[in-house]
Amino acid sequence: MDTQTRHALKKDKFAQATASSVAGSAATAPALCVGSLPASCTGADCGRIYLLGHEIRRRRTSLGAALDIYDAPLSIPGAPAENGVYSSTADRSKAANKLFAAVAAQYGWLPQGAKAHYFVGITDQETGQTAAAENELKTAGASWDRNLANLAKLALASIYHQTGRDSQAIGIYNALIAKPSETVSPA
Repeated sequence: MDTQTRHALKKDKFAQATASSVAGSAATAPALCVGSLPASCTGADCGRIYLLGHEIRRRRTSLGAALDIYDAPLSIPGAPAENGVYSSTADRSKAANKLFAAVAAQYGWLPQGAKAHYFVGITDQETGQTAAAENELKTAGASWDRNLANLAKLALASIYHQTGRDSQAIGIYNALIAKPSETVSPA
């Protein structure tokens, strides 16, 4: 299986899982906040809880907007230009990269920021910026979320292989085999 096909399969699983978790969490967050308020909650506490919920929704919305662009359709050659449709994967990746980079810069230490680092690395790789992609994928590979970290490491190993650093790629592959995840199996 070639690298692009394998990447597309992994990206689709991750994007779907992210989208479903964002949608499910966004729908239940207000109910959870209100349902978990103790009777002794002060107005200031209620305000903090509301602001926290608002901030969580804002992070998810920012990441979701970038994912929407990354998953936007490509135009058919010769078809008239449409809004939200990109002429090439490079154009689409370049547009999504800007939004992912903004999310990563603003929320880098949070789960949404870690996911954004992964997608910045992937879009950098797709636009031929391997050095920048390598740095972003290393950052995402250090994530506490093993599923995300393993996807980032797999993409990083692909970059190492493409740039002739096969010994480093083999080291990553062996580490992934030793500690697989739901998104990256030992196979």
